[in-house]
Amino acid sequence: MVFDVKVFISVDMEGASGVTTWDDVIPGRMFYNQSRPLITQDVNAAIEGAMEAGATEVLVNEAHDGMRNLLLEKLNPAVRVIRGFRGKKLAMVEGINETFDRVFLVGYHARAGMLGAILNHTFFNEVHNFWINGVLVGEGGISAALAGDFGVPVALVTGDDKTIGQMRELVPGVESAEVKKGISRYSADCLNPEATYGLIKEAAERAMSAKVKPYRVKPPVTVEVEFTTLEMGNLASWVPSVELVEPRKVSCTAGSVVDAWKPIWAAMLLANGMADPKPQP
Repeated sequence: MVFDVKVFISVDMEGASGVTTWDDVIPGRMFYNQSRPLITQDVNAAIEGAMEAGATEVLVNEAHDGMRNLLLEKLNPAVRVIRGFRGKKLAMVEGINETFDRVFLVGYHARAGMLGAILNHTFFNEVHNFWINGVLVGEGGISAALAGDFGVPVALVTGDDKTIGQMRELVPGVESAEVKKGISRYSADCLNPEATYGLIKEAAERAMSAKVKPYRVKPPVTVEVEFTTLEMGNLASWVPSVELVEPRKVSCTAGSVVDAWKPIWAAMLLANGMADPKPQP
């Protein structure tokens, strides 16, 4: 057992136990309310495993959609939770700092375009590709790189098999809990939630002593985003320090991941908010 370890948990939803379609994860859709207990249970499993292995403090950051998905009344009362979307400069890892020892990514999904990965995308469906210093990454890689700027390693990821494979490429030694195997973007071979609870709890316990290193990106850091439309690329380039390098692609270079991320995140939000609305796939 380890002692005096502070854990940060970032919670997405597409990688939760049993989730396979947009109707499962978009508020107001048919099965959304059935999925909220599933992701809450996954998070509780990670919390329980961490605490049984010696975690003394756990901070949970909601990181899906409007970032108000967990059932707070069902969540372990020992943790604090950051909720809400607007104003989060670090988005999915809002609240991370150098005082944390471990990051857990719970309910994560694979990057845009990953064959056979459940609900694969990168932030918005209009983002086609995302690179950090030439490495193609998804939301898990972005979270790992931002946490790495503060010297904090990702020690656990839960989700489908494709998501776990991507994270293992970036973070050797990362612990994982595979809650489903992707068949297509909208179908998966799923385990029962009672089974995934045990898998996640055990993986979280192992993650507390896992030999993992922070995912550090050597400066200067260049972040690039390729959108699906010309208009989004144009809009994104309006943000200072964000350059239009191709008709649908923008770039920002800075001295750290955090400093490159912030203008890019602002550009993505601007482009997504001002472009013509498009239906979900």
